[in-house]
Amino acid sequence: PERNRTTCATQGKMSSNLKTTPVDKRFPTMNQANHCWNRYNEYVMCLKKTDGDEDACKPMRQLALSICPDDWTGKWDEERDEGTFAGVKYPSA
Repeated sequence: PERNRTTCATQGKMSSNLKTTPVDKRFPTMNQANHCWNRYNEYVMCLKKTDGDEDACKPMRQLALSICPDDWTGKWDEERDEGTFAGVKYPSA
């Protein structure tokens, strides 16, 4: 029991510093792949609307990075560079 309280306290401290994307009612299931895809494309749409202003779109990128696996966002960034990304079309910076 003592160990569990310590673990919970430690986890509580860590989780207060972590930020993740808010719950999105459009994606109610446990599988968050669609939520990830949508967040990444919202980031790319932000870049498109702001003529590639990375600073203005940083919050959107953070939301995508917080829910998507690193491998996926890395792959999608590369695909944008190559012009083969299947989502929103906007060249990578």
